[in-house]
Amino acid sequence: MKRTKIVKRRPRARPTSPAPAPRFDLVLRGGRVIDPSQSLDGVHDVGIRDGKIAAVLPAIEKRDGRESLDVRDRLVVPGLIDTHAHVYQHVTGAFGMNPDLVGIRSGVTTVVDQGGASPLTIQGFRKFIVEPAVTRVFSFVSNYLVGGLVGHRYTELYGPHGVNVRETIAAIEGNRDLVKGIKAHAEVGGYSRWGIETLKLAKEASRATNVPVYVHLGRLWREADGTRIDPDVVVPEMVPLLDPGDIIAHPFTKNTGAFVSREGQVHPMLFEAVEKGVRVDIGRGGHLSFAAARSVLDAGIVPFTVGADVHGYTIRRPGDGSWDGGYFDERGATRRDPARPIGGASVFSLVQVMNELLALGLALPHVIRMVTANAAMMLGLEGEIGTLAPGVAADVTVLARDVGSWSLEDSVGVQLTATERLRPEFALKAGRLHRADSPLLFESAAA
Repeated sequence: MKRTKIVKRRPRARPTSPAPAPRFDLVLRGGRVIDPSQSLDGVHDVGIRDGKIAAVLPAIEKRDGRESLDVRDRLVVPGLIDTHAHVYQHVTGAFGMNPDLVGIRSGVTTVVDQGGASPLTIQGFRKFIVEPAVTRVFSFVSNYLVGGLVGHRYTELYGPHGVNVRETIAAIEGNRDLVKGIKAHAEVGGYSRWGIETLKLAKEASRATNVPVYVHLGRLWREADGTRIDPDVVVPEMVPLLDPGDIIAHPFTKNTGAFVSREGQVHPMLFEAVEKGVRVDIGRGGHLSFAAARSVLDAGIVPFTVGADVHGYTIRRPGDGSWDGGYFDERGATRRDPARPIGGASVFSLVQVMNELLALGLALPHVIRMVTANAAMMLGLEGEIGTLAPGVAADVTVLARDVGSWSLEDSVGVQLTATERLRPEFALKAGRLHRADSPLLFESAAA
């Protein structure tokens, strides 16, 4: 009888569990995260998944990130929002800039075009500017049917006869996703011709659609022939027309007819406006006066948002090296006299305006709030942009912060010494990285 051979089988090896998939596509590690919308200010890691913010934590394990970027010694903030841009390129002539030059390539993820598109040209703005841009672009549609052609050079086009309230309302109602307000003016040259009538028409459309009006304050056009207007009469007529949420621009302007009277005092009615909920946007452009800024800030008015107001009349345009002074002479032509430029700097960006505010004494967290949470609130988009809250699009700006001594210059050539400087290094737009390589990024002179 054969014996049964007993074969001892080795136990089968249990299958190895696959390593867990990384939780995040990208992790920004070790930066100082400042997000005023969530009262965050400290060293955190930011996890991004599927183009959205997935987590902001004190530390994220290395294995949890498919890719990591070391941003130690950097500021990590919600994607910057420029509330005053001019980006209807080509249609507005030399005035309009490329939206990505002003936006994503300058470390800015969202820009608001102020008055370039009109009720009649808003669809072209959508198709040829908004849709091709990497930068998120919104519009405050022009109060005027012609829009911002060549920077409002032809004064005669911007009176009440050039406003159609019905068309403005239709443009807003048909483009709610794009149009967030109306751009209007209250300035001395227009006042000498039509009083405050164009602003009244803007407010009619504004109240019908429940969107804010953004008001340019400060001389733009020459007074009508044969007229002399006291520039300080504009503010008292403007303020009663405004509602909470409306915006007044250019508080730091060097021009007359604005925040600071000819006597050097802030108009009392502007305190009333701010008290009732009217907001103030810097609108730097070619208007900046450090002296006016000091007067306004010392009086207790701190702007709510920061619009850089970069346009082709304030800079040497990249590519052709030309300088356009931006003031209009008696024939309506632009001056090209470098002794009378509209702006003091050859190039600048939103971050450069932030540097000017820091030099004027505003605290860094407050400046970050102005270009993130406050700007989102101005647009009615709080909780959607200007925040690093989990679930929102991963729009993030990463800034270097330098310490040293630099000289900043306003629009009349006055210099101010800065002891710190922000520099955009890159921005994420919906999680995709874009280097800050715009020629508009300004290197301050050493003091």
